[in-house]
Amino acid sequence: MKVAAILILAGLFVPSATHAQRKPLDIPDPAERGSYQRTRLFLKDGTYQVVLSYQVNGKVVEYRSAERNGELEEVPLRLVDLPATVRWFHEHVEGAPAAQDKPPVLSPELAKEEADRAALTPEIAPNLHLPEEIAVLALDTFEGTPELVPVPQVGSDLNKESAHAVQPFAINPASSPHRILEIKRPGSDVQLHVAVPAFYVRIGDDLLPSGGSAFQVDVHGTAPNGRDTPTGGAAGSSYVIERVDSRQDSRIVDSFRIAWVNSARKQPDLIETRQEDLPGGHWMKLTPTQPLDVGEYVLIEIVSDHEVNLNVWDFGIHSTAKQNFEAILPQEKRPVTLQTRKP
Repeated sequence: MKVAAILILAGLFVPSATHAQRKPLDIPDPAERGSYQRTRLFLKDGTYQVVLSYQVNGKVVEYRSAERNGELEEVPLRLVDLPATVRWFHEHVEGAPAAQDKPPVLSPELAKEEADRAALTPEIAPNLHLPEEIAVLALDTFEGTPELVPVPQVGSDLNKESAHAVQPFAINPASSPHRILEIKRPGSDVQLHVAVPAFYVRIGDDLLPSGGSAFQVDVHGTAPNGRDTPTGGAAGSSYVIERVDSRQDSRIVDSFRIAWVNSARKQPDLIETRQEDLPGGHWMKLTPTQPLDVGEYVLIEIVSDHEVNLNVWDFGIHSTAKQNFEAILPQEKRPVTLQTRKP
């Protein structure tokens, strides 16, 4: 029985001795199928398939369905709950109690790849994941439901959602606040409904070649969904929120003293943020240190001790505003539809 356990963990058949020469995933003759031990292949949505055998092949799991006469089928590896599959085999097929330590992993390389992929789109609220193709988003709540709102960049000629463009602007540390940017239109298209929204800024660019500059402005082609691939910000940047001077047809962004940020010295209309890197190093979370009043704001990146990024992200705070058009809503897991593999 121990031999059977090793074979099933390796993703092979568990045949009797007379079938030792059979290749993995060969279909057994009808008269021989009784000697194959059935087990369950669990999916991450909680459902399972009764199988005669299974094996990991790249990014898919191939298996022989016990319910469909040993027909060869496959399912994406990312949808399969391998620990639950192994645990069920130990408890119900092998007859041994489930191991108390960490369940075995069939492939450490694939497990690491899966963890890295999950870090690109972390879950920040129940069933709500950060998307891989957008550079900056705000976590808002509309009518009791959390949602992610893309925050486009003002001033960049690139894709305003996926590109994190940097236009450095030097600020004289001794000068008093003065106008550095005028945004046409009196209000932002993005209107948030909570006083303390969280902002998520993509860090770095996974598609940059080795040695690429953190401040390169390059979208490097398009993603599989047709959108520009995202460009992230520098991990060393810091961010502040400024309440802008709203006028009849524009909004005015003023300078501030960078050296006073993160000190005890307060500056008018400037709100500092708490910064936190999410696991995996792909995202930075920003939270204002105080609630935001109703009004118009910009998120400003500080790129050095004397420069800010003039390509800012604008938004408003209005609890009675309509829902944002491009808001990303939570999506519950749906049962996986399995397809028969074509010969």
